[in-house]
Amino acid sequence: MEVILIGHPKSKSTKAAQRFFSERRVAVHDRDLRKRSASPKELRRWSDRLGIESLLDETSRSYVDHGLAYLSLDTDAWLERLAEDPGLLRLPLVRYGDIVTAGHDPDGWQRIADEVRSE
Repeated sequence: MEVILIGHPKSKSTKAAQRFFSERRVAVHDRDLRKRSASPKELRRWSDRLGIESLLDETSRSYVDHGLAYLSLDTDAWLERLAEDPGLLRLPLVRYGDIVTAGHDPDGWQRIADEVRSE
């Protein structure tokens, strides 16, 4: 099992996560959203554990420009929209087994690093 880090190479939070795991010598598999976007089924893993609100970056340009603050969508519709427009995601998305984090979450990253070291 490996740590999966899904993000954008220009994202400050993605760079912070990469640096965090690198400093702790935890190998990660980086996935660039520009080359391969996340599927709704894959995003469901995060939304089931963290909630759809934790995946949405409400400060992103895409969120504001499309006026999404005023939409009332169900989880499946949000997942479809997030898969179509990765600019709406709070990055990075990090997964190790059943542990998932979204956004800048050093505490969650530390839980993952501790779990990796314990195995």
